[in-house]
Formats: sequence, C-alpha cells, structure tokens
Amino acid sequence: MKEVTKEVYLKWYEDMLLWRKFEDKLAALYIQQKVRGFLHLYNGQEAVLAGALHAMDLTKDKMITAYRNHVQPIGMGVDPRRVMAELMGKVTGTSKGMGGSMHIFSKEHRFYGGHGIVGGQIPVGAGLAFGDKYNGTGGVTMTYFGDGAARQGSLHEAFNMAMLWKLPVVFIVENNGYAMGTSVERTANHTDIWKLGLGYEMPCGPVDGMNPVKVAEAMTEAIDRARRGDGPTFLEMKTYRYRGHSMSDAQLYRSKEEVEEYKKIDPITQVLDVIKDQKYATEEEIEVIDQRVKSLVEECVKFAEESPYPEIQQLYDVVYDQENYPFLPHKL
Repeated sequence: MKEVTKEVYLKWYEDMLLWRKFEDKLAALYIQQKVRGFLHLYNGQEAVLAGALHAMDLTKDKMITAYRNHVQPIGMGVDPRRVMAELMGKVTGTSKGMGGSMHIFSKEHRFYGGHGIVGGQIPVGAGLAFGDKYNGTGGVTMTYFGDGAARQGSLHEAFNMAMLWKLPVVFIVENNGYAMGTSVERTANHTDIWKLGLGYEMPCGPVDGMNPVKVAEAMTEAIDRARRGDGPTFLEMKTYRYRGHSMSDAQLYRSKEEVEEYKKIDPITQVLDVIKDQKYATEEEIEVIDQRVKSLVEECVKFAEESPYPEIQQLYDVVYDQENYPFLPHKL
C-alpha cells in the first residue's frame, strides 16, 4: 500500500471536512427549497471514500455508486462548484442541471453516477470492468452499493459473471446498518453481508469503514488483485450514517443515543486525533484548513446561486438528434 504519510493525513482531514461541510450546507439549502427532490447525505461514511481514493489510480480507475453520490465525484476531481450547481438544477452543473441530486456524473473524471434504481449500478459496474478488460486499459472499477441493494437479484448475476470472466472490479457494500430504514437484522437470516461472496468463491471480507487506513489497506489488496487479472473482490465496509436515509427520513427506527455513540468514532475526528497526536499540524494550521474549507463551500453556493437555470430548448437538445427532423434545432 502507498505510505500513509503526514501529507496523506492532512489531505484526508481537509477532504473529509469539505465533504461533510458541503453536505451540511446542502441540508440547509434543501430546507430553503433551493435543492429539490430527494437528498441522500453521506455524513459519517467519508472514510470509505477517502481510503479508496488513496488506493486508486485516478488516471484510469473508475467509480460507480448509488444515489448517495455528491462527494464521490468531488474526490475524483470534479469541481465542487459544478456539483453544487447540479444539485440546484443550474445549467453550469455536471449534467446541465438535469440530473440533480441522485445523478451526478462525469465521464471526464471516470465517475459514472449516481443511480436512482436500487442496485441498478451493480451490473453496470461489472460492465464497465468488462470494457476495461476487453480494451486492455489496466483500469479497475469500484462498484459501490448499500446494504439494502445487497438483497437485489442483479447482485448475484453480476457476481457470477464477474468471477466467470475475472473482471477487474471491486464490489463494495457500504453497510450503514439501516438501508432505507430497515435494519440488516430484519432483511436476512445472516448479518455478515460479505459472506455472499463465498457462494461464488470470490475473495471477500469485512472492513472497518470508519477508519480510512483500514479501508485503504483492503482496497489496495483488492485493486492489485483486479489489476493483475485475478478477478473481483467483495468488501463489506461497516460504516454508519449520521443523518437519515434521505432528508425526509424521520429516523424512527433508531435512537438519538445510538447516533451519538457512533459519533465517538467519527472518521474525521479519528484522522484529526492522529494529526494532533503526531503533531502533523498546529492548532493554527488546522484553523487555516477549516477556514479554507468554509470559504470553498461558500464559493460553491455563490457560484450555484448566480448560475442560470437551463433554457426550455435544452429539454429537446438532450433527448435525441435526428438529421431528417429539422423542426427542433439543437444547440448542444
């Protein structure tokens, strides 16, 4: 695994803090009805992304996930201002304001969504990996889904084909305990989701998803295996979300005390504790990072609010282009 240095810890802290504050701001904007539709926040799960990015090669590796998908593209290199604009439905967004919260996408940065259909991205991720194997790119696809999606039949079909063809894919279930509001214990007679991989003789196992170092270690091993041509791995990231499934979730299925207990192992706090214990940064230097993050989030909001909404013409431009149908001239 690439060494976890002082610089890595400082980057982890700044990145994860940005993701958390970015989404905290989204929650406030949602209440103001500046962000519409559904909004699924990632608070508490940031170590899963931070650790994975440390193990990935962002020049060729891909990522695909479900609808809890705002911070992943930022981690992959997408301008956070464009992500914010997309969430507000503005034309400067990643999909010109027509994808919204659940459908952030960037082909340029190899981030393939953002999928609103539960589990729909699992076979698509395997397909992306098939493309890399067929074309010999050397890339690996990180395919994320939640514990609820692990109950979808498409998972088994994708696992079977991925093993049969030794596809360069890493399947990652982010087990935050409650899916859309139903605990893992109530959806199956087993609670170790990672064991689903055993039926396909796929390397699999549990990972502490609240610790970016543990995530990076497991992801490095899985990515190296895939890149060697030895096929997929299935990892269960045991994590926790501090907010509801979406902004409309009343969270009646868990207690406030339980949430507070999990906040004691907050991934951001864990990283900050190491920074302070190892004296990687002074209190003043940490404050500079905090202010830099705060300023960037404010800049994202300003950019999005000042951006225009799409013109009505765009509705036609993004549907189809037909040369012998001249009545709807395309602008894109």
